[in-house]
Amino acid sequence: MNPAVLALAAGPLAGTIAGLAGMRARRCGWLAIAGALVTLALATWLLIHELANQRVSGFHDFVYVDPLGAFFLFTVALVVLAASVGSATYVYVEEQRGDLSHLQTRLYFVFFGLFAAFMLASMETGNLGLVFVLIEASTLASVVLVGLEGSARSLEAAWKYVIISSLGVTIALVGTLYLFYAGSRLNLASELRLTWPYLLAHASQMSHPSLRLAFLLAVIGYGTKVGLAPMHTWLPDAHAEAPSPTSAMLSAALLNTGMYAIIRFLAIARAGLGPSYPRNVMLVFGFLSVAVGALFLVRSGNLKRLFAYSSVEHMGIIAIGFGFGGVLGLYGALLHTLNHAIAKCVLFLATGDLVLAYRSKESSEVRGVLTALPVTGGALLLGTLAVLGSPPFGPFLSELTIVRAGFSHSPAGLAFLFLALLVVAFVGLSRTVANSVTGQPPDQLTGRGSRRVRVLAGAPLVAGLTGLLILGVWIPAGLHHVLMSSIRAMS
Repeated sequence: MNPAVLALAAGPLAGTIAGLAGMRARRCGWLAIAGALVTLALATWLLIHELANQRVSGFHDFVYVDPLGAFFLFTVALVVLAASVGSATYVYVEEQRGDLSHLQTRLYFVFFGLFAAFMLASMETGNLGLVFVLIEASTLASVVLVGLEGSARSLEAAWKYVIISSLGVTIALVGTLYLFYAGSRLNLASELRLTWPYLLAHASQMSHPSLRLAFLLAVIGYGTKVGLAPMHTWLPDAHAEAPSPTSAMLSAALLNTGMYAIIRFLAIARAGLGPSYPRNVMLVFGFLSVAVGALFLVRSGNLKRLFAYSSVEHMGIIAIGFGFGGVLGLYGALLHTLNHAIAKCVLFLATGDLVLAYRSKESSEVRGVLTALPVTGGALLLGTLAVLGSPPFGPFLSELTIVRAGFSHSPAGLAFLFLALLVVAFVGLSRTVANSVTGQPPDQLTGRGSRRVRVLAGAPLVAGLTGLLILGVWIPAGLHHVLMSSIRAMS
C-alpha cells in the first residue's frame, strides 16, 4: 500500500500544527492552504491511480479506497482547499479587527485541520465500524468551530449540533451493529464482518429482516449528518452561526461524508434485498427533504440560513437520484454531489465576504452588493443561479439527468412532483438574493483587508464558478470514467 494514501488525510493537519505552535492567523492560513494543496494533489493522483488499478487496500481492508471512495475524496479535497483559502482571509481579517482573539484564531485552525482530516480518513477505510468512529470524531472537531465566536446564539447552535448529530450517529451505530448481526451467518473472520467489500460480496446470504433494519437505521443516523428531513434541524442554526469557511465545510464536505456512508449501506442493501426496499426508503427521505428545503427557501431572512435550507434541498435531490436508480439516477446523483459541493463553497465564501463588509447576515440589511462589491455580488448572484439549477451551470445538467432517471425508472408523477419542488425553490431563493444584490448600498462599509487579501478571497469564487460553467457544458472524459467506475463499485 502506498503511504501517500495515509498522507492524503494528514495534509490538513499542517494548519493544526501551526495553531498548536501558536502562530498568528496569516501563517496558520498559509500553512493550511499548503496542506490542502498537498491533499488535493494526492487525491487527484489517487483518482488517476484508481482508474488503472481499481482499488487500494491494506490492513485487512481497514484502509480501502475504490473508485467511489476516490471520487468522494477528490470532492472533499476540493472543498478543503477552497475553505482553507477562505479561512486564510476571513480569519485573518477577523483577528486584525479584534473580533477574534489570538486564542480563538489558534483554536480555529487546530480544529479546522482535525475536522478535514477526520472526514478524509472516513473515506479511506472499508470498515463500517471505523467509518462511524471517524465521522463522530469529525462532529466533535467541528462543534468547536460552530461555537467559536462564543456568542449566545453560536453556543446554542453548537450545543444543538453536537446533541442532534451525536444522537444521529449513535442510531447509525445501532444500524452498523444490526448489519454485523445480519452477517453473522457468513463464514468470515471477525475482522471482516464489518468490512464493506466482503459484506457486499456476500449480501445475498444475510438475514433479510436484520438487513432491512440496518439500512433504515443507517439512513436515519447518517441522514442526520447529511441533513435529510426530518433530521435536519441542527443544520440551519449551525450553518448560520459558524464562521463562513466552516459553513462551506459543513455544507459541501460534511454532508457529502454522511452521504458517502449511506451509499455504502445502500449498495449492500440493494445486493441483499433487491432494489425495491432501498429505493423506497431513499425516495421517502429525499422527497421530504426537497419539500422542506424548498418551502423554507420561500422565506427571506438570514442568508446563511437560507443557503443551509438549500443544502437540505440538494441532499434530498441526491437521495432522490439514488432512489430513482439505474445508471442515469446514480450518475446524476454522483455528478450532483460534485456540483453542489462547488456551488455551496462559492455561496458561503461569498457570504463571508458580505459579513465582513456589512457586518450582517440578514438579507434585509444587505443591499446593493453588485454596486458595492462587484466580484462578491457577481459570485453571489451567479452561484445562486447555479445552485438553483439554471443553465449553463453544472447543477442544471445533473438535475436534468436525475429528472430523466425519474421518467425512465419511476412513475411520471414522481418526476413531475420533483420538478414542481425545484420551481418552488427557484422562486424563493432567487427572489431573496436578487433583493440583496440590487438596490442602494449603505454609505459606509467595513474594510475587508488589503488588496492582496481581497484578491486571495476572490480566487476560490472565480475558480468555483468557472468549474461549474465547465461542468454545465462539458463532462471531461476522465470524470465520466470515474463516475461510471463509481457506479460499478456500488453493484
